[in-house]
Amino acid sequence: MGETLRALSGLPNAPVGLSDSTLILIDCQNTYTAGVMELEGVQEALDQVEVLLDRARTAGTPIIHIQHSAGPGSPYDIDAASGAIIDRVAPRGDEPVVVKAFPNSFVQTELADLLAKSDASNLVLTGFMTHMCINSTARGAFNLGFAPTVVAGATATRSLPTVDGSILPAATVHAAGLAAIADLFAVVVPDAAALPD
Repeated sequence: MGETLRALSGLPNAPVGLSDSTLILIDCQNTYTAGVMELEGVQEALDQVEVLLDRARTAGTPIIHIQHSAGPGSPYDIDAASGAIIDRVAPRGDEPVVVKAFPNSFVQTELADLLAKSDASNLVLTGFMTHMCINSTARGAFNLGFAPTVVAGATATRSLPTVDGSILPAATVHAAGLAAIADLFAVVVPDAAALPD
């Protein structure tokens, strides 16, 4: 097995504990639970997100919700049911919601400013989709000097068409997306249980 760029660069491969991090829930929106955008394994991933959210709330860990907006009539219409945050992982109290328009949650949003206000450096990323907004946000976080951890079991994706017209199964897209992230940009842990308090 080859070494990752993280290992070759001397970057840590062990996750920082949840209590020393900021939990970020990316695009946990209804559009991913039914219809054309339904993700493979989405309910199991939400189970993991819910566990992490409960742990973070109990520990007083900062929590930030990200919500993708693509305008009226889109699967990401935040004023419609499809774009709403899923009830079981919805914000409570003063947990902030950052609305974004790009896969990288840092682009043209207040996310970096919110993290700077709390002097955050370690991020735990969960949500959807593995190959898209999780991947883009992990890279963006790394490029800005944050130390992200991605919880593999708390994210999911969908099958994708390839250039030759075949279909790449969701499990393959998910695994490849996580491998690309883990090569340099973030520590990747298998599930919520693997993330220490």
